[in-house]
Amino acid sequence: MKNPVAYFSAEYALDSAMPTYAGGLGVLAGDYVREVAMQEFPLVAVGLFYKKAQSILSLEGNNSENKLKIVKDKNNQELIVFIPMDHRVLKAKAWQWEDNGTKVYLLDTDIEENDPQDRLITNKLYDEDRDVRLKQEILLGIGGFRLLAGLGYHASVYHLNEGHSAFLALELVRHEMEHQKVDFKTACDFAQKHIIFTNHTLVPAGQEQFTNEKVGLLIDPCAKEICINSSDIVKLGSFEDDSSTFSMTTLSFKLSEKSNGVSKFHTQKAKEIWPNQKMENITNGIFIKRWDKLGGLGKGDIWEKHLENKIKLLDMVKEKTGDVWSSTDLIFVWARRLVEYKQPLLFFDNVDKLVEISKNSSVPIRVIFSGPTGEVENPFVKEIKKIIEDKLKGTAIFIPNYSLDVAEVLTAGADVWLNTPMAGTEACGTSGMKAALNGALALSTNDGWIHEVAEEDVGWVLKNEQNGEEIMRIIENEIIPVYLEHLKNPIDSIWAGRMERARNLIQNNFSTSRTLQGYIEKLYIPTLKQKHTHK
Repeated sequence: MKNPVAYFSAEYALDSAMPTYAGGLGVLAGDYVREVAMQEFPLVAVGLFYKKAQSILSLEGNNSENKLKIVKDKNNQELIVFIPMDHRVLKAKAWQWEDNGTKVYLLDTDIEENDPQDRLITNKLYDEDRDVRLKQEILLGIGGFRLLAGLGYHASVYHLNEGHSAFLALELVRHEMEHQKVDFKTACDFAQKHIIFTNHTLVPAGQEQFTNEKVGLLIDPCAKEICINSSDIVKLGSFEDDSSTFSMTTLSFKLSEKSNGVSKFHTQKAKEIWPNQKMENITNGIFIKRWDKLGGLGKGDIWEKHLENKIKLLDMVKEKTGDVWSSTDLIFVWARRLVEYKQPLLFFDNVDKLVEISKNSSVPIRVIFSGPTGEVENPFVKEIKKIIEDKLKGTAIFIPNYSLDVAEVLTAGADVWLNTPMAGTEACGTSGMKAALNGALALSTNDGWIHEVAEEDVGWVLKNEQNGEEIMRIIENEIIPVYLEHLKNPIDSIWAGRMERARNLIQNNFSTSRTLQGYIEKLYIPTLKQKHTHK
């Protein structure tokens, strides 16, 4: 496999305890890698090996390094990658994680030959220090390209999963300038033919931006290697209306031949932000084998199987909080990164009404919140805990240290999966797919993948994504009555019917198998078919 697709991502959820992911982007990348491994598709993946979690994981008992092995060259020596940076040479080794022949290579600067400050570059995912973050982007792109070259790979397509690795294009440009004997602009045009870009993030906070001055300073040694001025590189990532800001997203669009959004609604919104970009839509999917906790089902079995998973969730609740709940309680779950656009407090917008509903309901209402927690407490976590302590003790809980392991239990055991982002801000929302696969019904804003399906197939969809009163109305007037009827006849109820439709919908339309097929047909094959002529 000398000419695979080379997939670059800043994060991968490969193992629950490995701090190489922070949220949905990493979980998606981990699922995608497992899918290509299962299908034996020729792909190699590149990322960074972080030592510390980015406020998400509890690393107690972490033995994940045992699943990794150090990357060696053809002489069985530790392979070292060299990247000129900041008036010195940065060195990086690499770790290899493998699944059924598909390899993920993770670059690591924590080696003795590096300056002490350079050893910390790969210390933490999405480091808050902007200089360190920029160095991570250069390492991922340029270092990742050089790592693959050192291993003998010559990728047919370079797939940027978000813009963090866009600097790899400079290595392609250097290759074209050296081998085709062309100038920088022509080499950029040639390199572009090999690159595709998947955009996930519409909110500004997720689009990596740096000052042009800082980018010019750090990228200058690499620019000199290809005998160009660093200002030529800086121009490629500069905003048209802001000559002082460098955007990795802008760089990715300019140096990729094809790009895509990750849900129909996301792609539509992305085209509004970048109207000059031609973007395909390839809606994200989930790796069914990894997330399916129901297994084979006979007719009428879905509720009994769901109860088994629900009991596992109740066991976790008891272990972490001491609360004892019943398997017939109606359990709502909100679990993901706690950031403003996901509106984590929307469910508590009218907390007094929630208290009233809970008191008057003939079936106990239970609410679980979970999200990343770390050294510095997220203000949303603090507020959620305060609301629970003040008004919802016994009804709601917060489970800390959201991780893959916790996510598997929550998505399998929830009755209703809460999804509350402002419409047009979420890329796709694959956590809801995992819950639906396991029979959970959605109470969601009309965003991401939910925008592509019929409401009656998945649960309930809010008409006003910023109205907490509507959530309470739906719970009181629709969800509780339907659930109560379901408990009387769980084999043949409206609720059970929706559970089955939701599960079938995910299996048939929202798997990584379908996602991979979309990339192959819409992006990989068209990119491979392109020919550029050399003068």
